[in-house]
Amino acid sequence: MPGTRDSFNAFLDLPQVPVTNAESGILAGLRLGVKDIFDVEGYRTGCGNPEKFAEAAPAVRSASCVKVLLDSGARFAGKTVTDELVFSLMGQNVHFPFPVNPKAPDRVTGGSSCGSAAAVAGGLADIALGSDTGGSVRAPASFCGLIGLRTTQGRIPIDGAMPLASSLDTVGWFAADIEVYEAVGKILLGRDAFRGLLTRAVTLDTMETYVAGPDEAAEYTRMKGFVGLPFTSRETLPFTSSPDELYSCFRNIQAFEAWAEHGAWLEAHADAVGAGTLERFRYGKGIDAQTVHAERVRRLAFRAEMLELLTDGAVLVLPTVPGAAPLKDAAPEDLQSYRERALHLLCLAGLSGCPQITLPVGTVRGAPFGLSIVGPPDSDVALIRLGRKILAGAGL
Repeated sequence: MPGTRDSFNAFLDLPQVPVTNAESGILAGLRLGVKDIFDVEGYRTGCGNPEKFAEAAPAVRSASCVKVLLDSGARFAGKTVTDELVFSLMGQNVHFPFPVNPKAPDRVTGGSSCGSAAAVAGGLADIALGSDTGGSVRAPASFCGLIGLRTTQGRIPIDGAMPLASSLDTVGWFAADIEVYEAVGKILLGRDAFRGLLTRAVTLDTMETYVAGPDEAAEYTRMKGFVGLPFTSRETLPFTSSPDELYSCFRNIQAFEAWAEHGAWLEAHADAVGAGTLERFRYGKGIDAQTVHAERVRRLAFRAEMLELLTDGAVLVLPTVPGAAPLKDAAPEDLQSYRERALHLLCLAGLSGCPQITLPVGTVRGAPFGLSIVGPPDSDVALIRLGRKILAGAGL
């Protein structure tokens, strides 16, 4: 499988195949990067693994989310690097040069949509498609100073894409400009089924303890000042399950579904997969049906509690991740510690199926740090519009 072809290691160096796009439309003139789990007509889909690439035939049609953007005038700029089989949060695929974080070159881009984030942050694309199962749009968007949205579960069709964990997988995208972001949203999302107004903000004191330290806490407090809505702070979590239990619930469901999807292939190709990727998948092999049933029951209870929290115009305000992206040369145990803290924050939207937008309004230690807003199901467009107001309030 070819390597990368640009200074940020964002795009795969693949033989160029003509990709048809409309000559006019609201995205005319904008360059589109596509994470290499989505089919693009004429291209193989490699999913971040050379053996997968070798086995793949060129796609006969593009994924619907790709096609609708091309039909709106976007110009295909190339396939972007992804973490191997999309099962990582750091953007470090052992088979490729790691994508560079243009906004903090000494730090990781985040993953698994690492190349897409690097392409947009580095000015090589105006839009880039990603996917978000556990945080793979939200984390790299925060790390690279971009806008990113985990969409309402099932809102955008995810056909023509490699699944990881089907009950958690969603389509998302990156942009640096809110005008561009909203234009893409109009195409991919249409109109919200949610018809209310987002009029108040809720914070959860317990979840805010997952920031990395006092500098991050101070910056997060500053960022909340841009939200422009009246706040209610909840000292006690309104959930039956603890944050640790919710994190384990997310992890177990994701791993169980990922192994069910890819286990047979991994058993036959173990020598073609990076050790860290294989370890994460094999965790799911040990999860039995009784355990996952209990976790799915827990998830249903949590979803009901989350939806109750997000009534009467409420949104949940959170730090997207614990702080700035980890340093590229951080020790494996430090990366793992950061990953677990991040997933405690990121799993709430995934388990509930709610949309979550991250906005590039913060900086800590000279690197980007995103603010997140979680809204009720199908309030995706309303969240983007709220994001526009927040960015304006921040002078961005």
